[in-house]
Amino acid sequence: MDFKNLFHFLEQLQQNNHKEWMDANRKWYQEVRQDFVLWLDGLDAELMAKDDEYYPTPGKKGVNRINNNLMFHPNKPVYKDHFGAGLDKAPRSADFYIHIGLNECMLAGGFWRPDPKTLRNIRDGIDYNGQELVKIINKRSFKNTFGELYKDEKLSNAPKGFSADHPHIELLKNKSFAVAKEISREAVLHPDFDTQLLEVYFEMLPFRRYLNEAAML
Repeated sequence: MDFKNLFHFLEQLQQNNHKEWMDANRKWYQEVRQDFVLWLDGLDAELMAKDDEYYPTPGKKGVNRINNNLMFHPNKPVYKDHFGAGLDKAPRSADFYIHIGLNECMLAGGFWRPDPKTLRNIRDGIDYNGQELVKIINKRSFKNTFGELYKDEKLSNAPKGFSADHPHIELLKNKSFAVAKEISREAVLHPDFDTQLLEVYFEMLPFRRYLNEAAML
């Protein structure tokens, strides 16, 4: 994967963030996108070989659109400043997210603001066996990789149906359950980036598996 070309394309796109420029450089965009998709295909094959429960996710299925959704966010630029994709992307599950951008590069996973039913299921899972989640997120290697859960708004009080003195009340107050590992551009451009990515994937895997099992209750 030629990440140097990807970053160069994004730099030019953000300086010319309009349809006319994209139309004139459509061939360049398609080349970068295809290179990214083929790279994702390689990761997909490797993860299938190493993770028995991996959900096959070809690059074309995992890659996100580069257009912003202006219908819901009319003040955003026409095009994003990053390429994003999800792997291990089973329906209604927490996939493994790859974000390669100008202002931020990260590897992430979990549920960001899930729908009410999924959120309730996750909270019920924590109520039933929250100690397992605590064990996962307090593991030293997990903390060294991700730190804390991804910061988002939390409830001020206990969610409906749970007592304020619940042993896992601070977890239950979360509206999102996700983690992220920030990656520098230099790390993305380094020859061993794929190796680092796989290490992060497997460090995150017990966390994602826990959430997915709870979400499907």
